[in-house]
Amino acid sequence: MLLVCGLAALPLLAQEGPLDTTPPQGITPDEIIKRFSAKETEFSKARDQYTWRQDVKVDTVDGETVDGEYREVFDVMYDDKGKRIENVVFAPQSSLTKIYMDQGDFEDIRHHMPFVLTDQDLPQYNVLYVGQQQEDELHCYVFDVAPKHIEISNSIEKQKRYFQGRVWVDSHDFQIVKTYGKTVPDIRKHHGDDEYLYPKFTTWRQQIDGLYWFPVYTRADDELHFKMEDVHIREVVKYQDYKRFGSNVKILYEGKELAPGEKKPGEQPQDQKKPQ
Repeated sequence: MLLVCGLAALPLLAQEGPLDTTPPQGITPDEIIKRFSAKETEFSKARDQYTWRQDVKVDTVDGETVDGEYREVFDVMYDDKGKRIENVVFAPQSSLTKIYMDQGDFEDIRHHMPFVLTDQDLPQYNVLYVGQQQEDELHCYVFDVAPKHIEISNSIEKQKRYFQGRVWVDSHDFQIVKTYGKTVPDIRKHHGDDEYLYPKFTTWRQQIDGLYWFPVYTRADDELHFKMEDVHIREVVKYQDYKRFGSNVKILYEGKELAPGEKKPGEQPQDQKKPQ
């Protein structure tokens, strides 16, 4: 978010149990990390074979009054060559006046809020086991995630950005089912007034087709502390209508090829309560 010149913690909606900081039994934290990063790698490839609708709303708030809004609804689809495309279906003119949406915001909406920690990304992060916790009906291992190093650039276009926060990993499927954190770094230029600040957010996932846990809902409710003024931000991103794309690319689950709509072997679909 960039403040227009001239001008907290997120509520967690799932039912959470207390955090148990004792070590896991029968498995080490390093083994858990190895297993869930492998599953995240599978999921990342599988998600590329699904279409969905993404509904984005960003509000600035004064007290309880919305005083500016950005809205966009787009479908993630594929052309006849299998290339991913986005078809915008609703995009009214933004009424934001305190801030404007910058490139980092659009990257967050498409890539960082639905955070995926693959084998390829893992070496860039420190991942620390912090305990076990119940998330609705799911028993989860909890890890704090932070980038190992950040190279600061004064240009948002050249800045490589990372997720920093906490992830909840289902102890049964070894897949991330919730994330809480933000993208880093924020950028405050020493010369000039441009500041690029981003809110903390929570993303919940839900099991689709009985296989992988897909992002379904992201919520942010945070105060951004610009030099000129503080700005209260609320964001909601909904990921809806996941459908398997009929391509020639195979989806594998633990080495087994799955046909469209096929459930994973020997499993009934789990479900996690979706935030309202």
